[in-house]
Amino acid sequence: MRKLINPIFWALTPLVALAILWSAALSAAVLSTAVSSDSPVDGETPVRGSTEAQRKGFEIAARSDRSDRGFKDNEVTLSMILRNAAGEESRRALVITTLEVPDENEGDKSLILFETPRDIEGTALLSHAKILDPDNQWLFLPSLKRVKRISSRNKSGPFVGSEFAFEDFTSVELNKYDYEYLREEACGELKCDVVVRYPRYENSGYTKQIVWIDQQYFQVRKIDFYNRRDALLKTLTLEGYLNYNGYWRAHTVRMVNHQTNKSTDLVYGEYKFNVGLKETDFVKGRLSRLR
Repeated sequence: MRKLINPIFWALTPLVALAILWSAALSAAVLSTAVSSDSPVDGETPVRGSTEAQRKGFEIAARSDRSDRGFKDNEVTLSMILRNAAGEESRRALVITTLEVPDENEGDKSLILFETPRDIEGTALLSHAKILDPDNQWLFLPSLKRVKRISSRNKSGPFVGSEFAFEDFTSVELNKYDYEYLREEACGELKCDVVVRYPRYENSGYTKQIVWIDQQYFQVRKIDFYNRRDALLKTLTLEGYLNYNGYWRAHTVRMVNHQTNKSTDLVYGEYKFNVGLKETDFVKGRLSRLR
């Protein structure tokens, strides 16, 4: 080591040398701190917004989004419970598989496959989430034996009679929205940051979404959806969170339509992670062969 250091240094007294070393270490520490606070980690989007409230809203959303980074893939079975205004229920069973795309400039890929009841068995929805470009979505209907591409203009339509829209079933990507911090308030036993997000992509059925994100685990607890007339349309609540080796997943998700008094519950079973999913599992050509 000593051979790599300028010999002039070693001609100085030990006290002076120690002072120089301390000064250099302090400068390096200050420089390191400045870089880490001002520069995003590779692959992360810099904080966006022209006001303090917008930047704070973005940071809260980014912290929540990045808490889920690195899950790679997962698979889960669930029940979909559709409830009409009179409280009558119908049930469906389905499987959802998801492949993570770590780049924040790309969206995750997901596949939904219905298993029961018989009249809907084999129906499948494949989604390739995008950021500002229209998401790619394909729906396979066994009764018609054909794959239908979902137009971006139709993504606000109901998904197989539920209170979820097609666009609700693509992954929520950080850069699909602009954000603004509103306030903090209690959410159950936790405290939440409340942030409004505005879709940056075209043809959304929503003008804005108000999102409650808890301050302890950084998970979404509730979302209010506003329609194109800027009226409250639906509320999504997410409960029963469980932690899978660092990744949180809600197990009861309920969408309530305030204008029709209908609701749809998604009741999730146990998640399986790292099940070996590949890009080839999420191609349109597989949809007709899934059943």
